[in-house]
Amino acid sequence: MKKETYNTYMLECIELAKAALSKGNPPVGALLVFEDQIIGKGIESGKSSGDITQHAEILAVKDALANGYRDVLDQSVMFTTHEPCIMCSYLIRHHKIPKLVFGVSVPFVGGQSSEFKILETENVPKWGKKPEIETGILQHECEILNEQFAEYLSQQK
Repeated sequence: MKKETYNTYMLECIELAKAALSKGNPPVGALLVFEDQIIGKGIESGKSSGDITQHAEILAVKDALANGYRDVLDQSVMFTTHEPCIMCSYLIRHHKIPKLVFGVSVPFVGGQSSEFKILETENVPKWGKKPEIETGILQHECEILNEQFAEYLSQQK
């Protein structure tokens, strides 16, 4: 996959993140792409649904599975506005998704930037090699969404 196409997929993730934000959720959108075809989409909905497992990355994988793409997850690229959290990172490693592209880091609970480096470890034998990770793709646009979410939260108090 060419790096020039990263922005196209990230812009779609940002649109999904805007949909999440419109329902009071953190602005996270995720896609799974196999051979330049979107095979799964996820819109963060943990807050609005009350189900903490409804993270965008998990929903993108579930969508790909529902669409019959189980056998190609280990050849796909995940795009997401935010660094996957520890929970989503486990899912990525379990399915051996080999490449991850995201906009902004999530330092306290991120699977790469936090102290819980689920995306980095190669100590779990069944997980195999760690995924290739590209960060900072459309970072500014993702940060703007975070600012909008912070503003929304401050108005809820």
